[in-house]
Amino acid sequence: MAKGEKINFSTPSGFPEFLPSEKRLELYLLDTIRRVFESYGFTPIETPAVERLEVLQAKGNQGDNIIYGIDPILPPNRQAEKDKAGETGSEARALKFDQTVPLAAYIARHLNELTFPFARYQMDVVFRGERAKDGRFRQFRQCDIDVVARSQLSLLYDAQMPAIITEIFEAINIGDFLIRINNRKILTGFFQSVGIAENKIKTCISIVDTLEKVGETKVKQHLETEGILPEQTQKIIDFIKIDGSVDEVLDKLKHLAQNLPDAEKFALGVSELETVITGVRNLGVAENRFCIDLAIARGLDYYTGTVYETTLLGHEALGSICSGGRYEELVGTFLGEKMPGVGISIGLTRLISRLLKAGILSTLSATPAQVMVVNMQDDLMPIYLKVSQNLRQAGINVITSFDKKGLGKQFQLADKQGIQFCVIIGSEEAAAQKSSLKDLKTGEQVEVALVDLAEEIKRRLSE
Repeated sequence: MAKGEKINFSTPSGFPEFLPSEKRLELYLLDTIRRVFESYGFTPIETPAVERLEVLQAKGNQGDNIIYGIDPILPPNRQAEKDKAGETGSEARALKFDQTVPLAAYIARHLNELTFPFARYQMDVVFRGERAKDGRFRQFRQCDIDVVARSQLSLLYDAQMPAIITEIFEAINIGDFLIRINNRKILTGFFQSVGIAENKIKTCISIVDTLEKVGETKVKQHLETEGILPEQTQKIIDFIKIDGSVDEVLDKLKHLAQNLPDAEKFALGVSELETVITGVRNLGVAENRFCIDLAIARGLDYYTGTVYETTLLGHEALGSICSGGRYEELVGTFLGEKMPGVGISIGLTRLISRLLKAGILSTLSATPAQVMVVNMQDDLMPIYLKVSQNLRQAGINVITSFDKKGLGKQFQLADKQGIQFCVIIGSEEAAAQKSSLKDLKTGEQVEVALVDLAEEIKRRLSE
């Protein structure tokens, strides 16, 4: 770079950077999500940001995702090492684009050290080469849980997922939401029964999954483009529009299972769905929190059973805020054995962006400090430090003002950071072992003995 040339220090497009108030909101949400995950016995893991490229691309794992490769960049004085530093074939590496493929590799690497069913949570950053736009990022944090078993996995794990989703979104108080549940076997079985060719079924499911985005007319057009007959298309549309209460939809599905031709897979899907719904109810999830939606398919090919999407009511344009489902083959990719799993994912970075923009969430204060001990006199700093430590030991977050400024300026600095209380100690207060406690929200100022200061602040914070 030429001397004096300006450096563009703006963030690369699609790579978010949080202000302190936004980062504190993210940490609060992460803590809330973590508490719920752990209450169901999920254990934390973290996988490397970088995986071997062959792992990320194995057996179609990559899907439509654009992967960021990792290439070494040598300094000018080490260019002779370029050939040695180049990585090809099995040594080629790339940034992970999701948590599920790395989970499969993690299980393969640690198979004999894990206990199954293996229930893990992961809240790592992932990278995708998407076109950066509002609410879409190239680097973002995902909060995932998955339960993986060897050979068999109880459907009650599927039932736990809506309970977990409900607890998380109720805890962060984002308003009314609806968990929409379906089973891919029901869709696959229905398509088989109306005569859709086996090699067309996955494509048809992907088309159905776009109904909410593109509308009924375009779904019909896309189905007919795939060679689906108009009468078959109409049957599909009529089927996915079946609605009503959970029990009404289940009754309609059971009736269809008895009357459709070649309905074995369809009937199995209905049976699995009923088992999951019974489990959801037994876990105490309120009836207004979930429904059966036969249009929910999840476009990814690897889902084979239960699927979920969560919608924020009144803000449906935000799309799904939590989704997932059951899969049979994905995690066993590297071991050559059946390892069924079920999981959900919250794209937290995208969710925060959307909820802040919609005014559903607000950022937190810029600092976790609840109190500022102001600096009235430099010679009283030993007292300020002692008082600050006493408050911290009582569980109160404190900033000590080390720079002596006008009292008004120190109040302004505290208020700008969202700090509610200032502790004021001058010569007279120090001699009397007292302090003045100022509430910047109300403007009230009271005299408090130093020995009582921590309890008084905690009492006021609790109010």
